[in-house]
Amino acid sequence: MLFGLDGVEIGLIIVFFCLFGGILSGFPVAFAIGGAGVISFGIIAALDSGGLLIHQAIDTSSQAYRDVVNSGVKPDVISIFRYPDLPRMAEPVFPQGWEVAMDRNVSFIVNRINERVLAGASIETLLAVLMFVLMGITLERSKIANDLLTTMARVFGPLPGGLAVSIVVVGAFLAASTGIVGATVVTMGLLALPTMLRNNYSPELATGVIAASGTLGQIIPPSIVIVLLGTLAGDLYSTAQESRAQDVGCSDALTYLGEPAVVSVGTLFQAALLPGIMLALLYALYAFGYALLNPHKAPAVSMGAANEEPITRSESLTWFLGVPVALVVGTVLLGNLGLVGSQSVTVSSFSDAGQTASLRTNVGADCKAAMIDLHGQSAWDAAVAEQTAIDEAGGVAEATRLTEDELATALTDKIANAAPIGTGIATMIVLFGLTLAVGRGVAPSRDPKPLILGAIGLLALALVDIVAISPTTSPSATVVLMLLPTLLALYGCKEAAIRCARNDLIRVVFPPLVLIVAVLGSILGGITNPTPAAALGAGGAIMLAAYRRLKDEGQTGNIIIWATLAVALAILTGVNFDLRINQEEVPAESYAAFFFAYGCYLFALFGLLYGCWVLFKGGVLSPIVRETAKVTSMVFTILIGSQLLNLVVISFGGEHYIQQFLKSFDNELTVFLIVMIVLFILGFVLDFLEIIYIVIPIVGPVIYGGSFDPKWVTIMVAVNLQTSFLTPPFGFALFYLRGVAPREVTTGHIYRGVLPFVLIQVLGLAILWFFPAIVTIVPALIPN
Repeated sequence: MLFGLDGVEIGLIIVFFCLFGGILSGFPVAFAIGGAGVISFGIIAALDSGGLLIHQAIDTSSQAYRDVVNSGVKPDVISIFRYPDLPRMAEPVFPQGWEVAMDRNVSFIVNRINERVLAGASIETLLAVLMFVLMGITLERSKIANDLLTTMARVFGPLPGGLAVSIVVVGAFLAASTGIVGATVVTMGLLALPTMLRNNYSPELATGVIAASGTLGQIIPPSIVIVLLGTLAGDLYSTAQESRAQDVGCSDALTYLGEPAVVSVGTLFQAALLPGIMLALLYALYAFGYALLNPHKAPAVSMGAANEEPITRSESLTWFLGVPVALVVGTVLLGNLGLVGSQSVTVSSFSDAGQTASLRTNVGADCKAAMIDLHGQSAWDAAVAEQTAIDEAGGVAEATRLTEDELATALTDKIANAAPIGTGIATMIVLFGLTLAVGRGVAPSRDPKPLILGAIGLLALALVDIVAISPTTSPSATVVLMLLPTLLALYGCKEAAIRCARNDLIRVVFPPLVLIVAVLGSILGGITNPTPAAALGAGGAIMLAAYRRLKDEGQTGNIIIWATLAVALAILTGVNFDLRINQEEVPAESYAAFFFAYGCYLFALFGLLYGCWVLFKGGVLSPIVRETAKVTSMVFTILIGSQLLNLVVISFGGEHYIQQFLKSFDNELTVFLIVMIVLFILGFVLDFLEIIYIVIPIVGPVIYGGSFDPKWVTIMVAVNLQTSFLTPPFGFALFYLRGVAPREVTTGHIYRGVLPFVLIQVLGLAILWFFPAIVTIVPALIPN
């Protein structure tokens, strides 16, 4: 044995140093990873051919090994770490020669690239990376950060440490809209750092808060890290749980777990929401606390008012808090009372299928024991009782086609039980009501009559829905009855919007906020998956950037506004009318609605193309496309290179060796803690992409093969990876900030500044460790 080390251990060391050397070589990381794989394989193959790499494997032909197996221990559990006294046998790390290993690697790399990059099931999800990158770069080039920084500084500046707090708020906002760490850190470094230094802010606090806030895009959805990690986590969790179920004697993971072994990117976005907000709050609290303890290093700074009209405290509480809370809470209460809800009259032609037991009980003795150990005796007894009741009733009831009389009865019951106010109307009333309230709040001294007329229109909407509209009213009649109250409400909302436009905070925050709500709302609400939502975000970002460009040039942006309105009208038409015109009998109103919605779609498409032309003419679109192509190609090239490096590790048994070491610990928490510490340490020298594609596939089968919630595991890993942007010496956020910082800001300032925020990251991980409900509560509340 070379240096007294096992051959596999030496192989892992060679791979690490080749990877580390490749990163330091100055070559692009995407190519350095693949090159490290080729070079390390060549070195290991040469040493193995020279007889210098010897692996001390357990002698499976020995009597001691057979005795352990006969005692009931499964062969997969037996390893040199758990049973170090078993007889060993020396063998090369490539038992069949490096030629066979290389041939196998070439075959695997072709299959993996085809599966994960070109034509696999995950390619659609990976397309979301392209769309989110395009969305982020477009918004960054539209100078949204400039406006946000200026406005938030006016809002928070008068507070102790207010400028630092405003940086955190802007960082969180940009994280939800752009998600590009480099762009966020560079932009805030160029715009905010000089301002903070001029106002006597400590260089350490200024650089630390900028670097840390810029990394929030890695955890706050929509996050590229979550997309990339989620595509891996789904495969790893499903495969690991299938193996776990079979190891305990169950036929599949569904039987053993009682639920499908599935985790989606959309669910992970839901899980990441609260942890991302929590980290932003921890950053802001640190900045505020630092300012209270060191007022001369983070003084309060007045940057001017964000509103042209002074507002009293009572007016602010009434219109910005009281009325909005009353609207939302009142609507929720009416929904619980059955006064607001669905008015759909769609009835299924089949009866409901009978409920199955909560757990499958027709399993073998080993699987039964394992399920009781996992779910508890009470859950098993409840499932047995449920199955007994089902059997006594003749088994699970099959869905049967309803007769005409049964269909008519079901339809009558559904009409009778429909809510007086539809969900769509209630939502519209809440949104319009919030607009009117904010419009009143920003200009309380102006004439309230237009806003009162708008409020009367909202009341008329609710009254018409209750009195004149029933679930059987045709869509066209509904539109006619609702037209006048809607126009009245829109009149009031138009006046409110004009007043809101004079408020810098609302004018700056509202447009990107609508885009964020549209993208995240569709994902978090389970309406669609991340890829279509990312496409919506990319299109919206282009139109938003084009509108900003037109306004800067003194031109009208009406085409963009009308195109946005066309999207809203097309969605509303699709919700309220049946647009299926390929049926045998199609009502005239459906034809009219279809052509109206199609016209809206064409105009929206024209608005998008017009926005592209505006950006292209202004010299903005070409850099956006080039930067998007560069970032996306880097991600996919790293994916391919990391697959090659992974296969090298697998070929000489490195992956199996690491997994055996982790499985030698009986406590799952210990195993996961070791993995988290290793990931944290690797974050000092490796980027998050390398860790995701090189390390996670190796340790994933272990950390996803236990009883932990896969959402919690994934978010813990994501927060840990976020730290890699801040940890010296290779924290990318530090490099970005160093490149744009003034000369008087030294590298030492930056390193000392980020240290407290690295500790805050560790604190955040500890909070999530002891309170996993922070991760799981949102997915539990939102149906998927």
